[in-house]
Amino acid sequence: MPRRWRFLARRLGFYLAAAWSAITLNFFLPRLMPGDPSAGIVDKLQRVSGQQLSPSALESIQKVFGEPDTNLGRQYIDYLGQLAHFDLGVSVSNFPTPVSDLLWQGLPWTMLLVGSTTVIAFVLGTGIGAAAGWKAGSRFDTVVSPLTTFVSAIPYFWMALIGLWLFGFQLGWFPLSGGYDADLPIDFSPSFLLSVLHYGALPAATIVFSAFGGWLLGMRNMTVTTVREDYVLLAQAKGLSNRRVMLRYAARNAVLPNFTGFALALGHVVGGALLTEVVFNYPGVGYLLFTSLQQRDYPVMQGVFFLIMLTVLLANLLADSVYALLDPRIREGG
Repeated sequence: MPRRWRFLARRLGFYLAAAWSAITLNFFLPRLMPGDPSAGIVDKLQRVSGQQLSPSALESIQKVFGEPDTNLGRQYIDYLGQLAHFDLGVSVSNFPTPVSDLLWQGLPWTMLLVGSTTVIAFVLGTGIGAAAGWKAGSRFDTVVSPLTTFVSAIPYFWMALIGLWLFGFQLGWFPLSGGYDADLPIDFSPSFLLSVLHYGALPAATIVFSAFGGWLLGMRNMTVTTVREDYVLLAQAKGLSNRRVMLRYAARNAVLPNFTGFALALGHVVGGALLTEVVFNYPGVGYLLFTSLQQRDYPVMQGVFFLIMLTVLLANLLADSVYALLDPRIREGG
């Protein structure tokens, strides 16, 4: 088997073991709690809904949070089978809606907002950072780098509050909360898509504005170091164009640390902008986690944490795989 595929197989095995460990820990945690967590959740559900739970809902909750009368090994097998079908129980605060339905409802909004802004911030910051590092000490660099350092020091939730107050409350350019116009039907019509863009513009601008500075500074500093390398000087001595030397020789090597950070940032897309979603009441997974914490909806909390764990591991696996393809030294080192 080629060395590249052996490396990827080892990394895949490592992340499968990490996922199994996290799932197993998630299984034992509620069972180590004093008392019977599943009985407490069933009691709360019945008090909230005013009716008895159906046998299927009762069985689903007991598989996730434990059933005292059943063998622990049997519970573990049932639990794995339930997770394989993405059955995470029933929400307490939105009874009888399954937790998986709530996650599927919030996930597209979070992917749309945080995923797209993470990509935009990475591309914007990396591109400007490469230009600033290539012309280190120029007027462009002396203006952009200190300004970016100042902006990066502002917490993104604070920037979100300022943007909401200025552009939403004072100027009235953007809605104060929500992800779309509630008076429109949810479909792919132009009016609904425009309302999604209108409602998401301010949260997206907040995230991009607060995040791109980190990518810019990292890329700028790596480019400053890379332009002094021998292979870059040799390329310049051969008479290659500045554009080709910057993009093909300097930026290509300088971007590797940024790319690792980008892949890890993708892993935190699901729970990364929780406060921004809370500030704007944006209907994503972060806001769902916030409301479940307020209402002590343990099945939803556990479902969100499970989803975040999966996305982080998947992003790390993707980062390791692509990084190994870009840098042969990683494969050599195993």
